[in-house]
Amino acid sequence: MILNVIKIFLPTALAFLIGIAITPIATHFFYKYKMWKKHSRNESTNLEFQKIHNEAEELRTPRVGGMIIWISVILTTVIIFLLSYIFPSELSSKLNFLSRNQTLIPFLTLIFGSLLGLSDDLMQIYGKGKCSRDDKSWRYWKVGIITFISLLIGYWFYFKLGIDSIHIPFDGALYLGIFIIPFFVIVSLATFSGGVIDGIDGLSGGVFSVIFLSYSVIAFTNNQIDLAAFSAVLGGATMAFLWFNIPPARFYMGETGMMGLTITLATIAVLTDSVLVLPIVALPLVVTSLSVILQVLSRKFRNGKKIFKISPLHHHFEAIGWPSYKVTMRYWILSIMFAIIGIILAVISR
Repeated sequence: MILNVIKIFLPTALAFLIGIAITPIATHFFYKYKMWKKHSRNESTNLEFQKIHNEAEELRTPRVGGMIIWISVILTTVIIFLLSYIFPSELSSKLNFLSRNQTLIPFLTLIFGSLLGLSDDLMQIYGKGKCSRDDKSWRYWKVGIITFISLLIGYWFYFKLGIDSIHIPFDGALYLGIFIIPFFVIVSLATFSGGVIDGIDGLSGGVFSVIFLSYSVIAFTNNQIDLAAFSAVLGGATMAFLWFNIPPARFYMGETGMMGLTITLATIAVLTDSVLVLPIVALPLVVTSLSVILQVLSRKFRNGKKIFKISPLHHHFEAIGWPSYKVTMRYWILSIMFAIIGIILAVISR
């Protein structure tokens, strides 16, 4: 039991310290090569958004800060793996959390998703024409890419790991068979849609760190110690990012953070057999995504009428007069509350 706790807390602390250590170097690199957007969102948004949006800050703040998270996770994982390989012992072997049946898939998902997100960021930083403006056609391509990745992961779940059902809280398992593959695609796309939460300094970092730490607890109660350690490492690395993302943000998370984190979150939710608890644990992501969907549907079917002044929801609160720091802090509070509810539900519904 004590070794299991150490296995979770030690890598988490290491990921946080690595993130803190590499950030000054990364920040220098980000600013040296001017890794920020060349076109402001003000060019394609309404007047309400322009009132609350600091265009000058957006066009001078790097948007690839998510690199801090996944680089910290990779370094932590590799360091602990090498220690167990070079200095074999009971302790070093126990600390190694990279395993085929629990963490290999989410680890690779994080890497590939983050690299794809990085390519998107670089297009908006250095690209020309439509590529630099994140136009709708490129967004469709991103959805297609995420769908393809999710199909591969779903294939691995079903054919390699034998996952063919989902847990219904208080009602046992629902057998899906091969349909677990399209189900996972839907979960991945739904989770990715919540990535629009990256819009205020400190908002996404705080929310995601709470979510991943919550899934660490859920995995621990399932006796999935390797997965619990990996989820906690993601939480620790995200907190290192958050350390430098609180106002005024040194950098934004960008797609390189959002794409990797959201797809990895969906993967962890399936591996812990608590995917139906995900909407509760990650409620801020769900509400943020729904606010965008409802706004679009309202404008389409109600002759241009809007439900919110601006979507996503956090910008609506800014538009009605809430300071950005107040929006962020209240999102953090709600994240913690619903994460606790989700953990309790996941545990007692087994």
